[in-house]
Amino acid sequence: MKDDPNTTVLRSKLFAEIISGRDDLKQRMVIESYEGTLDFGSRDEYMISPGAWRRIEEIGVEQKLVFAHPDILQAHPETSLYYRGMSLLSRKRVADAACQVTEWETGKRKGPIPRDRALRVAQLYNSIISSIIESSNKWTLDDGLRNILVTLGITLDGMFRNKIGEMAESLIKRRITDWLRDCELITSDSPNGVEFSLPNNILMRYGSEPDIEFIREGTQLATIEIKGGTDPAGALERLGAMTKSFAETPPGCVNFLVAGVVTEAMRARLDQMGVIKVYELQTIAEDGEGWNDFMNEIFHFTLRLRIPLAGSLSSASH
Repeated sequence: MKDDPNTTVLRSKLFAEIISGRDDLKQRMVIESYEGTLDFGSRDEYMISPGAWRRIEEIGVEQKLVFAHPDILQAHPETSLYYRGMSLLSRKRVADAACQVTEWETGKRKGPIPRDRALRVAQLYNSIISSIIESSNKWTLDDGLRNILVTLGITLDGMFRNKIGEMAESLIKRRITDWLRDCELITSDSPNGVEFSLPNNILMRYGSEPDIEFIREGTQLATIEIKGGTDPAGALERLGAMTKSFAETPPGCVNFLVAGVVTEAMRARLDQMGVIKVYELQTIAEDGEGWNDFMNEIFHFTLRLRIPLAGSLSSASH
């Protein structure tokens, strides 16, 4: 789907914020200022190849700026970000091959890093870095630093996929509000923009768990949960959070799910539940048949409001 202009701005702001922070440079400074004595004598144990070691000696670069040492990782776990970038590995790949390093790099880990874990991670990084160096007889530290920037870009893309859930919620809420105003269906709204009075004594409320609910005289008529994350790996986790919210709705309440991705496993679980109307984000994020179906289903067929069918309306600009 096309990026909504607001989505594009948010993406740009997110990327600019992270890049300007350049945590990789901060960690390089930590490594450069490390004053402990590092014994690289057991290079086989640390998975550093002889050819890669010779290349680093030839170009006169400090070994600690290229090869990970368990002592540094134990003393400064955040430096994992630097060496992981040098080896072009994602956090998931490191977790699969050695151990989870997310809390190391974010500074959220409590307690010391066990020696065996630091060694496993260092071995993984060094084996890949050695292979990269040996694949080119012209390798320089600048090449390694460019690898870090590439990895940073991959990390940013992953962060954007996580953030897109929040962005999708904001996008859908705004589009529904604009559509209702365009149809002149909002009779009044609260100053904070979270409660809207609709015809037939219906109150629409924006919140969380559920993201949107429609109430008449204290009874929920319908709810909408928006789970816009597009990473298939987290689909079932998002479904679990949504299921908890829907389980609290009363009998007769119609529950809608807007999902960024619907995997086969997620679809099977939804079919078993049988009480949820599912729409995929990409089908309703812009004007078209998907958006019209979504609006018709909520406001015409579920809430029974007197409106022209959405196919005959031009949706609010976005």
